[in-house]
Amino acid sequence: MSDHNNPRYVAADTGPAFWGPGDRYTFLVTGAQSDGTYFILEALVPPGGGPPPHIHRREHESFYLLDGIVSLTVAGRTIRASKGDFAHIPRGTVHTFRNEGETMARMLVVFSPAGMEKYMEEVFEPVGDRSAAPPPVTEVLIARMVAGAEKHGVEFIK
Repeated sequence: MSDHNNPRYVAADTGPAFWGPGDRYTFLVTGAQSDGTYFILEALVPPGGGPPPHIHRREHESFYLLDGIVSLTVAGRTIRASKGDFAHIPRGTVHTFRNEGETMARMLVVFSPAGMEKYMEEVFEPVGDRSAAPPPVTEVLIARMVAGAEKHGVEFIK
């Protein structure tokens, strides 16, 4: 059942959360709650964390940095983003980010249209203990990410 017509409130640290490649992603609004128009998550990225270079074939992706410092590489250009900075990445654009700081980076990430949450639910592990450090990136995780990529319109760049 879809709940896209209902207002939504998510208290801090209560939304469904998944361990990405070294990061923690907490779902705030999914496609089921936005009539498929967008998916919003909070990303907690430890120093050195961030995904490999990739392309989203179906979604635009936007980042708003709430805390910390990340290097954001978009279409071959790298910028150093800090608190309050915003970036929009059109679908089909190669991009990645990495926490270059010494403290946790926190970002609000928006995908439009929704759908990327299905990829994350399929390939990432649910977070059981929100106070735990992110688990190490393993070959098993990388294999799941690659295996699910095409189905969800993601392409990893070597």
